[in-house]
Amino acid sequence: MAWLQTHWIAVALLAVYGALLVRHAIEGRRGTKGRADYYVGGRSMGGVVLGLSFFATYSSTNSFVGFSGQAYTYGAPWLLLAPAVVVFSLSAWIWVAPRLRAFTGAVDSVTLADYVGFRFESRAARVLAAVIVIFASFLYMIAVFKGIGNLLEIFLDIPYRGAIGFVFIVVVLYTAVGGFISVVKTDAVQGIVMSIAAILLFWGTLNSAGGLGAIDAIRAAPDTSGLFRWDAAMPFPVLIGIIVAGTLKFIVDPRQLSRFYALADPQAVRRGLVVSTIAFLGVYTLLLPIGLYAHAVIGSGLAESDLVVPTLLGDAGILPALPAAFILVAMLAAAMSSLDSVLLVMASTWERDVISLFRPRADEGRAVAHTRFWVALFAIITAWLALNPPGSIVTLTAFSGGLYAACFFPAVVLGLLWRRGTGTGAVASLLTGFTVLLCWRWVPFSEAVHEVFPAMALSLAAYVGCGLAAPPLAAARRLDIKL
Repeated sequence: MAWLQTHWIAVALLAVYGALLVRHAIEGRRGTKGRADYYVGGRSMGGVVLGLSFFATYSSTNSFVGFSGQAYTYGAPWLLLAPAVVVFSLSAWIWVAPRLRAFTGAVDSVTLADYVGFRFESRAARVLAAVIVIFASFLYMIAVFKGIGNLLEIFLDIPYRGAIGFVFIVVVLYTAVGGFISVVKTDAVQGIVMSIAAILLFWGTLNSAGGLGAIDAIRAAPDTSGLFRWDAAMPFPVLIGIIVAGTLKFIVDPRQLSRFYALADPQAVRRGLVVSTIAFLGVYTLLLPIGLYAHAVIGSGLAESDLVVPTLLGDAGILPALPAAFILVAMLAAAMSSLDSVLLVMASTWERDVISLFRPRADEGRAVAHTRFWVALFAIITAWLALNPPGSIVTLTAFSGGLYAACFFPAVVLGLLWRRGTGTGAVASLLTGFTVLLCWRWVPFSEAVHEVFPAMALSLAAYVGCGLAAPPLAAARRLDIKL
């Protein structure tokens, strides 16, 4: 009872939020008639809801807990993430969304891996793409679980393992039941909630720090003045690599790209572009300086930047009870908005591009039922791995994003824009990007350059080289489809 008396506001808000999840799960189940509905919403969803979902899917606890606090150790150069987020998001909506929607609709593609397989007429490329998607998704989910576990442990006094278990149960239930429709509708609400939370968190931190001018005192203090150098925490090229790895995901991450599969028409593309751009610009401008201002609020004694935001929320002197509880719910929403999307991507990829490829299912109802089972199984595995996570939130997120960038940039971007791509080139680029990203740390002087740059460069070289070496493709395999 004492715990409930202390945290009753957060519990009440969570109850309201839970009721909304139930409603969306029911609506999603009613709207699911087949595999395309469960995987990509029947390709008939509007731009506003998908724009908000695009924003919310990216802006998980990795953003609110990891990215927000990262300037605490990375310093002022970390603020460059804000323009990078906007630029790469715009690039995805302008150059990738229309073409990808047209191509995937024409060939009945519902996953990133089957797009690769259909585009290059290569089963090997499709299976390899599926394996990489699932591996990278595991890393990302571990990071999200770690973020929400830290938050609930500090703010609600819930044990780390119990927090992970709670989030696991809720996300699995509404994702498995409602599928893509439920996920996107919930994400849209979560996007609005997270935008409000960003305003509250920035206001509370800034107010406690002493206003915008507090940054001058932080810059002048001996123990924090180094945070305002270009190499505050690491060589600048390495920092840029982390930022690029984290933002290229807009163009190549299957969670983000699945929103493009679901667009109803060209008008939906334009609306989604506007909505997502406004959300990213506003929210990340508010979130990223929080780690810097935190030095004026909680000092410089934290050992890990992932603890900055949970520590701020756990201090009653920084935020009143109601705003703090609202931000907690937003953090939970942020976690769920990414977990649900990743789970659906993993399950649909495994069912569609591995299991069904070798054991085809003529009955779409059975395919959907099996996908629901994979949702639960993959969630169990990642929740268990998150009990002892192998790295920090930003490290896991950046490595996952680096995998997508290094492996899929040629197949997705050049695959849509350049006619000469081949199945051999797709396989070569996937293997090259994966291998270089994993092995770069053992290359002499590798610490001066982030692994995403050489991995992408060599992956692109492999793709282009194989394409140029092969004879021109037949017209039937060219990208003449337009939205």
